[in-house]
Amino acid sequence: MVGRQQENAPAHDAALSARRTVGPVQGVVLAGLCAASVLAWTRAPSSVTTFVHVGLWMGFALASALRVAALTLRPAREETPVQRGGALPRYTVIAPLYREGAVVPQLIAALGAIDYPRSRLEILIALEADDLTTLAAVRAAAPPPNVRVVIVPPGRPRTKPRALNHALGQARGEYVVVYDAEDRPDPKQLREAVRRFRAGPPELACLQAPLRITAEKPGFLQAQFAAEYAALFEVLLPAFARLGLPFPLGGTSNHFRAGTLRAVGGWDAWNVTEDADLGFRLWRAGGKLGVLTRPTLESPPRNLREWLPQRARWIKGHVQTWLVHMRRPAGLGFRGFAALQATLGLGLLSAIAHAPVVAVVLAGLLVTALQRVPPVVPPPDLGLLGVGWTVAGLLCGTALRHTGGRYRVRDALAAPFYWSLQTLAFLYAAVQLMLSPHHWDKTDHQPVAAPASDAGRLAA
Repeated sequence: MVGRQQENAPAHDAALSARRTVGPVQGVVLAGLCAASVLAWTRAPSSVTTFVHVGLWMGFALASALRVAALTLRPAREETPVQRGGALPRYTVIAPLYREGAVVPQLIAALGAIDYPRSRLEILIALEADDLTTLAAVRAAAPPPNVRVVIVPPGRPRTKPRALNHALGQARGEYVVVYDAEDRPDPKQLREAVRRFRAGPPELACLQAPLRITAEKPGFLQAQFAAEYAALFEVLLPAFARLGLPFPLGGTSNHFRAGTLRAVGGWDAWNVTEDADLGFRLWRAGGKLGVLTRPTLESPPRNLREWLPQRARWIKGHVQTWLVHMRRPAGLGFRGFAALQATLGLGLLSAIAHAPVVAVVLAGLLVTALQRVPPVVPPPDLGLLGVGWTVAGLLCGTALRHTGGRYRVRDALAAPFYWSLQTLAFLYAAVQLMLSPHHWDKTDHQPVAAPASDAGRLAA
């Protein structure tokens, strides 16, 4: 059951790797922009303020327009028929684990429930060489014979994508899917993927299954996290797929053609959001991305102590990915370049700006109310923010309805404060990007309290 993979990970284009955070040309450009900004601020601070104000206004308007377009473009909910009958291809499931002994029994049960012939299904559990606790938990779970442990030898960087690359070196399937330790995929998800791959064009390289957040007792963070995921995976990504545009993949439930995945070098081991990077790298190689309808259930962070390092890692990885692909923007083409800015670019701008914007608006409204003076915040700005936050609420509400969830008025009113936490995560990420760009903040997972209730959520 246990195999050791040698250092034979797929070759990767070093020029498009996050091993070097900032390229030489990018360093010169960034230094020049910083110097120009400081000089402009010292000589004409009002002009700089106006420039920033207009930039934020345009970014907020574009983000709102993108959400409206996604709501308009999203096709009606329609499941792809699962593959029945005929010879099914060999499929490889890769589950990279690290210090996940507590959830191993749940994962083995979830993977064992996959509706796919065991003779055609290979399950690889990738473990770090020194993770003896998780290895013991896997052995104690007594997995079926089609489950095999791949031991990742010591090396740098110690990241999930490096483990994935080692497992990919041993994968024998025509198709490959990645699942995380806490995932509970729909049992028919692989069959739907086979049907979609076979019905789609040869350049269809990856299918993203929706990630659906479940929590028995959702608090503020859990409710907002679930709405955020629903908006992304139930509305935004399907709209991008319908337009034939690339998008950042989710960290799990990505289904690939194994040959195409190897051809692009697998995952970038130095990028802490290897999923976001891979979506655009597949596009550069001529691949297309699609989405599935059958979801994978995941649990949200339990508190801010878990949420903050995870979100900071995502933001750090999105910065890495944006910088990597901006080294050779021509390779993305116009559509790919626009998609990169619309997803990662606007997302990073939102993370930077939301807390300051919310603070300014609240302070302005408070001053206006207490001192009875004309509005401190210009009415056009308030109008744009009102429209933008309303559209975001409609997006979350529409998305949650597709999952059988609810988006309450109090959730919509609390959303700007959740988005403001992104700024805190951005500051955390900025420090890490300078001091430890490839450090992987590990998220601890615990088994769900009531896995029996998953059936209803999967069917929603």
